[in-house]
Amino acid sequence: MGVYAVSGGASGIGAAITATLRERGDEVIVVDIRNADIEADLSTADGCTQAVVELEVRAPDGLDGLVACAGLGPVVRPASLITRVNFFGSQRLVDGARELVARKRGSVVMISSNSAPMDSDEEYVAALLELDEERACAIADRIGDGHTAYAGSKKAITRWMRRGAAAWAADGMRINAVAPGITSTPLTDSAYADETLGPIMKDFGESVPVGRLGLPADIAGAVAFLLSEKAQFICGSVLFVDGGHDAMLRPDEF
Repeated sequence: MGVYAVSGGASGIGAAITATLRERGDEVIVVDIRNADIEADLSTADGCTQAVVELEVRAPDGLDGLVACAGLGPVVRPASLITRVNFFGSQRLVDGARELVARKRGSVVMISSNSAPMDSDEEYVAALLELDEERACAIADRIGDGHTAYAGSKKAITRWMRRGAAAWAADGMRINAVAPGITSTPLTDSAYADETLGPIMKDFGESVPVGRLGLPADIAGAVAFLLSEKAQFICGSVLFVDGGHDAMLRPDEF
């Protein structure tokens, strides 16, 4: 039995990850803005610091794993809020909890998206990777397109993970990402209900090669695998769990 932390673990994919880990006997500390063991606003630096401090109290011996799942969808406004939660909230939490994970030579899983490889504003992505929060947020709000903010945040957090994977491995830890496709969650429901984005999302959902939307349990199973000893030689990888969408859209890129 291990001790794990899951951000965004109170709903959607995060709740499914929490349930999967608890079902196998693990202790899970849920970090979320409400209805969580640790209630923190990860859109702010102070909220991320608070979450790490409370994790230290709850898991003084360290964490066997951390899942950075908290995120906002493309319908959220202002677009900069997507930036603050999806990239900076994840990056700060993972960096802040690094010592806790190191104590048990544990594993980290970031939640990316199969939107990450899609075209993004490269100035925006560069600002994220430079950790220039105010410039990145200004770009997101200037563009004003939630999908661009969302896809770019996922591209940047995935690049951030891969750029740091060797250093994590040198310290005895693994870090990977799971890239879900369109999945039946409250986040997806809100996108479906959006007047502009809804029709696009519905068409996208109908084009999943395996013939259905993903379920939170599909993503949770992949995350649990990457956290397990069976994945001990996997580090710096991105596992697409999207019903074949990425392969359909980018067959020659891998």
